[in-house]
Amino acid sequence: MQAYRFALDPTPRQVGALLRHAGAARVAFNWGLAVVKANLGQREAERSYGVSEGELTPALSWSMYSLRKAWNQAKGEVAPWWAKCSKEAYATGLDRLATSLKNFSDSTSGKRKGPRVGFPRFKSKRKSTLSVRFTTGTIRLDGRTYVVLPVLGRIKTHESTRKLARRLQAGTARIMSATVRCEAGRWFVSFTVEVEREARTPARPDAVIGVDLGVKTLAVFSDGRPAAQNPQHYDTARQKLRRLSRTVSRRQGPDRRTGRRPSNRWRRADAQRNKVHHQVTALRRDKIHKLTTGLAREYGTVVVEDLNVAGMVKNRRLARAVADAGFGEIRRQLAYRTVWNGGHLEIADRWFPSSKTCSSCGTVKTKLPLRVRTYVCETCGLVLDRDENAALNLAALVKRHVAGSGPETQNGRGADRKTPPRGAGGTETSTSHGTSSR
Repeated sequence: MQAYRFALDPTPRQVGALLRHAGAARVAFNWGLAVVKANLGQREAERSYGVSEGELTPALSWSMYSLRKAWNQAKGEVAPWWAKCSKEAYATGLDRLATSLKNFSDSTSGKRKGPRVGFPRFKSKRKSTLSVRFTTGTIRLDGRTYVVLPVLGRIKTHESTRKLARRLQAGTARIMSATVRCEAGRWFVSFTVEVEREARTPARPDAVIGVDLGVKTLAVFSDGRPAAQNPQHYDTARQKLRRLSRTVSRRQGPDRRTGRRPSNRWRRADAQRNKVHHQVTALRRDKIHKLTTGLAREYGTVVVEDLNVAGMVKNRRLARAVADAGFGEIRRQLAYRTVWNGGHLEIADRWFPSSKTCSSCGTVKTKLPLRVRTYVCETCGLVLDRDENAALNLAALVKRHVAGSGPETQNGRGADRKTPPRGAGGTETSTSHGTSSR
């Protein structure tokens, strides 16, 4: 599967239709959640009155099928205007509710890993994300600058859709679904496409490159190629965001306690602030896409560290810089791009002391403070930038591992592989040049 995302240029009338569909999804979600909570409350009340389990009101299934069936029976009373929107709009809301309920259930029972997931909450008309997903009906491209969606019809795009159109014309792709989403006042459509990929080989299939990620310098490479600098787009926009935030705070905003609605001036100021945030996100995404594409197309094996990004963002001194660098997104993109291009992604163990280990003789330092930016080995006399030294150690780690165990293949799901470290002294939790320590 692959996603293709295009910016839309809808007419004012089409914007109204898009808003109706997104609102319909929210209505279906809130209706389903109200029904589920009412069912749970009824059963709990009956238990409090001593009703036996066998005589309780039947439990409502949380599956998508059951929720949709209940919606179809009640939609005439709940939403008399339901025919004005595609059935996919209501299915979007109910599907999200079913997924949220399943995540809550799995988290409570221990089946789901990660932080505990709470019970779903009602979606606000003001704060909820405007989005709707289409899986059936007419979903296609019309020429190179239009898309066609159920009920919404023909919508112009800001950019050419030729990349997807060529695949569809060649018969190597099939559109499975389309999701329309509003971000900072702009509408986007994302096509989920089933793609038949030709076997690819990287330009240097036997080459191994170690990539040391950091905050001041985004990526340092083991083969001597120029380091990828971190543009720090958020820091560049901080002054403008502060000014816009002060403007927003001076306007009459919404107040949930009194029910006060925001003024039009507040809405305009908030939209301007959101637009800047969206620009920062787009610039960061573009930088990461170009970086990961170049690495995946050229090298047969890419090695990065298993950074504890969740732990790093809990540090108030690191959080902003780490979030702006996008370490997690870099690893996510490398994971699928290396598979697309016939390469491998290796993940070095989180505790591998890449900065403390001499890339020449293998000596491991007990301590290496962050303020020390140059690695000096007392054993062999190596003098090297600590980030370049770390990148060399990452590449050498995989070369030794593969040489000792023979060629490896990636698993069928395309997941990244973790490479165990050699015995080493000290501990190492993250890589973040100039702001954190190993």
